[in-house]
Amino acid sequence: MKALTPRQQAPWHRVLLMSLFVLPFCLVSCDQSSKPKPVTRWDLFSEPRFALWKEAAMPKGGGIEQESEGFKLKPGNPMTGIVFPDWEKQGLPLTDYVISYEAMRSGGRDFFGGVTFPVGSADRCVTFVLGGWGGSQVGISSIDGFDASENETGSSQHLENDRWYRVRIEVSNRWLKVLLDDRPIVNTNITSRTLSLRAGEAVHCVPFGFATYRTEGRLRKCLIERLPLP
Repeated sequence: MKALTPRQQAPWHRVLLMSLFVLPFCLVSCDQSSKPKPVTRWDLFSEPRFALWKEAAMPKGGGIEQESEGFKLKPGNPMTGIVFPDWEKQGLPLTDYVISYEAMRSGGRDFFGGVTFPVGSADRCVTFVLGGWGGSQVGISSIDGFDASENETGSSQHLENDRWYRVRIEVSNRWLKVLLDDRPIVNTNITSRTLSLRAGEAVHCVPFGFATYRTEGRLRKCLIERLPLP
């Protein structure tokens, strides 16, 4: 058999060298594609998480009903609530995240979509009050010991019965922001501030939950999303 000349051998050497160069990149690409993508969005009102909600242990709660898109909280004496106790177990964030939901006051004259949530840790929670103190007060309870009727986050809003309101809350270790029907109503710096719950039954909604006060409220479309890194 006639031997190949060096010129005839060269293409095979080039193919071999090219393969050795490309192979590591293929292995890295395959390794990256096999890793599961981190979860950045949680729908808390759809399965399997829908079933993890519990009625909060309010001493004289009025009871709850599960609806197709969320929950109905019946009037309590004074409060009714629901709680999502598996927040950390489900891998939900404690900071740099967004809460969005819709709430309706379908009976009564007080708060109907108050949400308690963690800020930095599960034992550092506050409550966004929607329609408290007679029906119009909104804000964060509590900051430096002052509730939503006393601190800079509080304001009076016109809130009607039998109407859905969209709430969006942005949570970080530096600030809290709240939008109501896409209108900014809270934007406060919480650096070096003391955050806590208002004394009372909101503690039964820790680490995350909703409550009403002598009022029937309905909730739907509860989503949690990570904020993009700055």
